[in-house]
Amino acid sequence: MPKPRSLLPKSVRRLAPVRLRDDPRVRAAAVGLGLIPPRTMHTAAEGQLLRELAHGQRHVVEIGVYEGSSALALLDALDADATLYLIDPFGHQPGALRAGWAATERTTRRVVTRAAAALDGRAPRVVWHIERSEDTARAWSGPEVDLVFIDGDHTAEGSALDWELWHPLVAPGGHVVFHDARTVAGAPDGITAVIDVVDGLFRAGGGVLGWEIVREVDRAVVVRRAA
Repeated sequence: MPKPRSLLPKSVRRLAPVRLRDDPRVRAAAVGLGLIPPRTMHTAAEGQLLRELAHGQRHVVEIGVYEGSSALALLDALDADATLYLIDPFGHQPGALRAGWAATERTTRRVVTRAAAALDGRAPRVVWHIERSEDTARAWSGPEVDLVFIDGDHTAEGSALDWELWHPLVAPGGHVVFHDARTVAGAPDGITAVIDVVDGLFRAGGGVLGWEIVREVDRAVVVRRAA
């Protein structure tokens, strides 16, 4: 899938003061109208990783959608008979986003809808859950999932709870991807809780029975459930 089109060239967008560019209301209007692309929260290598893991899968869950950049990577990789479940309560989420950052449901839906329309009939079904991920997991009555991308609440409690509630719902041979789970150059300041959770689960002691780390790309750590 080509990158989302931006009606305003980057050279023009850079002229706007940072305070204006980051204002949630201004961003929501500009992203929703397609004037600027959704803010990319993953590296190019991480985006490729998500595409590879999602390719050929049937049921994929993303926790923490924000403006939709990683959802677009997953959307592009999935077939028309697949389902992409997008989970985010939207609004200000101090445990998930930098201070002052927020996204709106309406804007992100428009981003995803535009991208799906551009796929000319090969887009997967998209199911939205506008709520916290623990609420979705506790009420889950759907099928086993093939891939879960955990990129929501970045507190120790939130990321540990996402793992606790979601990993039993993953099919044998399926994957869970933790974002912001490795220390690398250029990583956002203050994101250490997810690293501590992943290290505690998989690098200390005996690990997690039936699960193993299989890939690490930039800030992403991929674990797989034994087939």
